[in-house]
Amino acid sequence: DFLPLKCDACEQIFCTDHIAYAQHDCTSAYKKDVQVPVCPLCNTPVPVRRGEMPDVVVGEHIDRDCKSDPAQRKLKIFTNKCLKPGCKQKEMMKVICDQCHKNYCLKHRHPLDHDCSGAGRPLSKAG
Repeated sequence: DFLPLKCDACEQIFCTDHIAYAQHDCTSAYKKDVQVPVCPLCNTPVPVRRGEMPDVVVGEHIDRDCKSDPAQRKLKIFTNKCLKPGCKQKEMMKVICDQCHKNYCLKHRHPLDHDCSGAGRPLSKAG
């Protein structure tokens, strides 16, 4: 199949083997060969305007708009440290004492377990 083919970008005539933009080093390929880069983190297409560098645009997307921030993956779940002296236990959620309003682990959450220094209130609401 050696019929002459016209390049749609530079409008020169080529054979079947050389009609591809890369095969004949087309100087006008940028007009037709438009590629949309994809974010490597969130796999969404990032639109690039003509004349902009795709790497720079994808980098800006990662810094501003990316929904899959690598820093979010590294967030620690167990960040609520028990305030009882000597205890190194961390909990996923805060466990606040009703009387002294400090954070404790599940083992020390009751006022009698952490030597509560509440404002002179009774240690228990029961009774």
